[in-house]
Amino acid sequence: MDKFSLDSAPQYERHYDDDGFWKKVKHVAAQVGRKVLYPALQLYYVLQSKDVPVKAKTLIIGALGYLILPTDLVPDFIPALGFTDDLTALMVALRSVNKHLTPEIKQQAREQTDKLMKVDNDD
Repeated sequence: MDKFSLDSAPQYERHYDDDGFWKKVKHVAAQVGRKVLYPALQLYYVLQSKDVPVKAKTLIIGALGYLILPTDLVPDFIPALGFTDDLTALMVALRSVNKHLTPEIKQQAREQTDKLMKVDNDD
């Protein structure tokens, strides 16, 4: 697997779908913590925005597809390292679409992160 970059984003698009995203996020919430959840959710909510251009959405879908993909550069099951490449992909995408990141989207992502962390910690 190649490292995620702006140019490689389209190759990961096919791995993204809403159900797969939520399944992955809920499954790994406790393992990855806020450091990965919050940027992933910010990207997810930017993706839902009607005012975001197709090019930005393509990048977001690529980054979220990379997160969902179980066989990426650093396999997710490796303790302490498994999600470092996923976080890098999320941060690359987030920096690129930063101008579309509204205070409302940040708040929505923060609230959902809190909810996922609480639900997962209550289990």
